[in-house]
Amino acid sequence: MPSTGAPDVGSRSSQLTRAPARPPDVRFEPSPPEVVDAMLRLAAVGPDDVVFDLGCGDGRIVIAAVAELGARRGVCVEIDPALVARARHAARRAGVEERIDFVEGDLFAADLSDATVVALFLFPDVNLRLRPRLLGQLAPGTRVVSHEHDMGDWRPEKVVEVGGHRIYLWTIPPRDEPPP
Repeated sequence: MPSTGAPDVGSRSSQLTRAPARPPDVRFEPSPPEVVDAMLRLAAVGPDDVVFDLGCGDGRIVIAAVAELGARRGVCVEIDPALVARARHAARRAGVEERIDFVEGDLFAADLSDATVVALFLFPDVNLRLRPRLLGQLAPGTRVVSHEHDMGDWRPEKVVEVGGHRIYLWTIPPRDEPPP
């Protein structure tokens, strides 16, 4: 998180035993606070934004967007119910739970149409599988920011390095342009 460090996710959520509906596409690996900050700055998150994090883990990216940068709303999409509980707990502690929707479900089934910013920290093959959904559901001008992994031949507009971590930025093109 920008300036405040990682959210305190508590230990109660680790007591949950319900398994995800299917195995997650990636294992949970939290983005360091300086990477979260850089992702949100690169995507130019502001008060008019609705920030989605697909595979949100403990929710730190969306929580930072809402709590620190004043994003209008956030949406955490996560298939693991224990991580959804951790994200909800962290949002409650940050005082922003009422401005974040928590979707326990498959990131490939989520309705992305409200997003103005989408954050990702997935694997390269997952990014590539997700790319057609991003291009098909997101409005032109929506920013997509990814920690560590690119989108194949879709060239990013910007790439920055923070503490040895690479961050990519794309903007959804106008509908009359050929897809990247």
